[in-house]
Amino acid sequence: MKKIMSLLVVLLLTMSVAGCSSGKEEASIIIYDGTFSEMKIINQMVKMVVENHTDATVDIRDEMDEVNTFKEMVAGNVDILNSYDGTLLTTYLKLDTTNIPEGMTLYDYANEVASTEKGVHMLDKIGSENTYAIGVLPETAQKYNLKTISDLAAVSDQLVFGAEHGFYTEEGSMKYGPFTEFYGLNFKENKPLDMALKYSAIESGNIDVTIVYTTDGMNKKTGLVVLDDDRNFFPEYNDALLVRNDLFERYNEIAPDLEAVLNSLGGQFTNEIMTDLTYEVDVNGRTPEDVAHEFLLSKGLISE
Repeated sequence: MKKIMSLLVVLLLTMSVAGCSSGKEEASIIIYDGTFSEMKIINQMVKMVVENHTDATVDIRDEMDEVNTFKEMVAGNVDILNSYDGTLLTTYLKLDTTNIPEGMTLYDYANEVASTEKGVHMLDKIGSENTYAIGVLPETAQKYNLKTISDLAAVSDQLVFGAEHGFYTEEGSMKYGPFTEFYGLNFKENKPLDMALKYSAIESGNIDVTIVYTTDGMNKKTGLVVLDDDRNFFPEYNDALLVRNDLFERYNEIAPDLEAVLNSLGGQFTNEIMTDLTYEVDVNGRTPEDVAHEFLLSKGLISE
């Protein structure tokens, strides 16, 4: 009887270990959704190409701000984050463009440091470059003769600046404090706003100047004049997928071509294409899923 019981215990333990191993191999790739349309669209594309070309599944969870998502990624709880090389350098790694060695690109330097220190790296750049920009209404640009950000210095005390809460944080060097100090700006007032209210605030005259992103479809709708960053304060923000270094090894059995599948998105976008895609979501009210699916089909990146 004891021998039978011992055999049963061994059998149960063996099945338990096998079950845990199998579950780990088949667990979904984890993504937390982004806070704006461009990231939501790209996340849907990641899910679609992965599930169309491999046996892996992708779990897109409720949105989380990018800084906390990065921390969760480093902790091993997130697998992929749609990000930007400028964000990786200045916000996540807390470095600056002055730290980049001569002859090295921002993308390569940020990638090298992130891989060595944080266990994550960026895949191929997808083609669009979504840097910060400063926008004003055409009538404001005409009234104050604004063509460059430097032109704001002489009149900033007459103008109200507004931006999403994230632009006022201390996370990274490309934020409100360093920006206004660099350009010598002293706005009459600055207003932290929800991102969804930013464009209505500038259209209604509650703010005069705002921070925008170069591929945001709302710029197209609102017709904002983007001022030239004539002193090159804002770095490049090339869009690319940030992944854990161990991702491809962990999914080698069920998704041996995972890296190639994800890199199929590389070089597929321009700023104009990305602006049009976000316009479809933010202005025309289409879902990120529909926009992503239509684009991938048009490029032949998925079969259905």
